[in-house]
Amino acid sequence: MLIGYAPVSTADQNPDHPIDALLGAGVNRDHVHVDTASGAKASSPKLDLVMQVLRERDTLKTTRLDRLSRSVLHLVTLGADLRERGVGLHVIEQGIDTSTMEGRAMFGMLSVPAELQRELIVANTNGGLASARARGRIGGRRPKLTADQAALAQRLYDERERTVQQIADMFGVPRPTVYGHLDKTKTVPRQPKKPVVTKS
Repeated sequence: MLIGYAPVSTADQNPDHPIDALLGAGVNRDHVHVDTASGAKASSPKLDLVMQVLRERDTLKTTRLDRLSRSVLHLVTLGADLRERGVGLHVIEQGIDTSTMEGRAMFGMLSVPAELQRELIVANTNGGLASARARGRIGGRRPKLTADQAALAQRLYDERERTVQQIADMFGVPRPTVYGHLDKTKTVPRQPKKPVVTKS
């Protein structure tokens, strides 16, 4: 079976190009999985799902190595895992096919520049943000909570209706995001609950 993986870097990026490439490589539309990630450390839930459904003699198809993973270590680990399970890897735009000896060698050689390219992008982005801050402009990601969500999170926290973890789960964000939106100057001190005494 052919399984396609089409990651895109941000929610604004159009996934049509990688999807079209996978369809053109013979992958059934029902077997194309799309991940949207916004950073080098972002999770890839669809890739995790793909790794679970792959079976021996299946082939994982993607467009480029630097879209498949954001680190050399992960690429090497992923490649070794696929080989041990008898699963092939076909990287369309770079002509890598690990079912052949040449393809496996190419996979190893291209994983290094893939990581280098990613690090250069991160370095250039950080440099641009630092330059913008020096000029009084603030860049970076937009807050993950809207103003209404942040207000609701504050109320739920102040009134002890939800813990930070419960609030994070409710909005589908990590705990640090919730902490970042809480206004500590307005937060009511959270006194421990009095133990319930039961009569014997």
